[in-house]
Amino acid sequence: MSKKMALSGAALAAVLALTACSSNNSNSDSSASPSASSSASPSASAPASQAPASFENFPTYGFDLGNNRHVPFKEITADNINDLGVVWSADLKTLDADVKNGNQSYPVVVDGVVYITTSGNQIFAFDGVTGNVKWHWKPDAKMAEESAKAGINANRGVAIGEGKVFMLTTNNHIIAVDQNTGALVKDANIADSIEGVTVENGYYETTAPIYYKGNIYIGSSGGDNGVRGFVAAYKASDLSPAWDAPFWTVPPKGQDWLANSKYHGGGAVWNPVAIDEETGIMYFSVGNPAPDFYGKDRPGANPYTDSVVAVDSATGKLIWAKQEISHDLWDYDAAASPMILKATVNGKQQKVVVEGGKSGQWWAWDAATGDVVWDGIPFAKIEHPEPTPEGVLVYPGVLGGENYAPETYDPATNYVLIPGIEYPSLLKSAKNQDEAFNKEFNGAWAFGTAMGEAPADVVPYGTITAIDVNTGKQVYQNKTKDMMRGGLTSTDTGLAFYGELDGKINAMDIKSGKVLWTFQTAGDNIQAAPAFFTADGKQYLVFTSGGSKPKVHVYALGGDKTQGSAGQANNGNAHAAK
Repeated sequence: MSKKMALSGAALAAVLALTACSSNNSNSDSSASPSASSSASPSASAPASQAPASFENFPTYGFDLGNNRHVPFKEITADNINDLGVVWSADLKTLDADVKNGNQSYPVVVDGVVYITTSGNQIFAFDGVTGNVKWHWKPDAKMAEESAKAGINANRGVAIGEGKVFMLTTNNHIIAVDQNTGALVKDANIADSIEGVTVENGYYETTAPIYYKGNIYIGSSGGDNGVRGFVAAYKASDLSPAWDAPFWTVPPKGQDWLANSKYHGGGAVWNPVAIDEETGIMYFSVGNPAPDFYGKDRPGANPYTDSVVAVDSATGKLIWAKQEISHDLWDYDAAASPMILKATVNGKQQKVVVEGGKSGQWWAWDAATGDVVWDGIPFAKIEHPEPTPEGVLVYPGVLGGENYAPETYDPATNYVLIPGIEYPSLLKSAKNQDEAFNKEFNGAWAFGTAMGEAPADVVPYGTITAIDVNTGKQVYQNKTKDMMRGGLTSTDTGLAFYGELDGKINAMDIKSGKVLWTFQTAGDNIQAAPAFFTADGKQYLVFTSGGSKPKVHVYALGGDKTQGSAGQANNGNAHAAK
């Protein structure tokens, strides 16, 4: 169903909303909107000048389709890192007042254009060098109203392919807009091809889609609402289904281990897939079974929940599946996207798939066969007795372990860096299925139960753990002030970059784990990993921040070194991250 999208306000006064260092300010006039019915609004463009002639991109969520988040760029090094400063920044709420709090957007950069989504399902396309807004797309009032019913605003980014930008919306639509203009090309309601995928039934979409060989690959959110999880493929050309049927992560309600359940089983796939371009095999992580903390009426292991699954990307047919947590009672999703590595393992080259779970454990499997390489290496405190109606304290808590924040892999050291959370939860199980099945919960019908307050003397913090893929052993573990909610991106110069919930961004030496550079942004709540790109060989770093100050921040050598005031760290709601 095609929708006509409303024009955002007065071309957004985009240039005035950009805070940039003096060398990048532009006094050009705003350009007029093309028409009142346009789905995208233009912004002022800088006067014609020496435009960059060449670019190196960050073209998809994980930089490459294997989600390694490791870029081959070499201009920013340990020796010059302290010359890094702000080139430009943009306040998304100034650009459009309807932008919601809590941004979790992972930037994608193609040919010098930075594509950002916002909480509330808007898309901005920025000139990566100047910060000028090239175009801006926002949903109409009807879509915004439908999305608000989901009780969540998160949106983690876009996919780009065939001249279009693709985004998933909270109310379960796939949006395709023109890559150059932002004009709406197609709006497909997922419920038209997969029956029952509606906000009213507990489904919503927060993940970034992935483009590969003419298809768009999507997952599903809402496992805590008791939905039936799936992965599906759509043709990028017209958003029609590309597979004969979705890949369902759990059986139909009333069958197999759901024979006596009031729930559809959970198993949401709420983060992007990884795809091996050499084999066409697609890998994805599956979330918790439903209800969360009550398992009596879902007996057995509950496959494929809390698993990493491999399917044929062309057909959706199963190749292998490996479960991390059997019969999960603690909300221990395999949440973060898998990574596909060509790494040294036990002294030999091997292609492996790795993933760190909310359980606080890290796994590696042979990419072709699913054979276990490293089995549940711990990187967090693990102590999780079975929940009771009175309540038990469990480690990790419902935030993980490793939540949705992605890892990165550095081929020079053969290290995987895992973003971690150290924070317990007090879990209270339902006494029976009827008690767990409570539709009075807003957006969490199958929360199972309830959570109590963690002890007041428990202070949450984060970790960055380096695992040597060759040995499967921990090399070091750094403690971070705030829980690691955003993830990491690494470079060929041996640096890894990450942000924290108070708005700080950091660069660390991967080999030693030493933090070499810290910068306090003017935002707070950094809950996404950065992207890099180059323009005429100059390397740029792109972060987004969320909280109540959703912003875009772009850095380069020689930029403004003026730092902002410390932000307010927000630990996040247990289930608002999905």
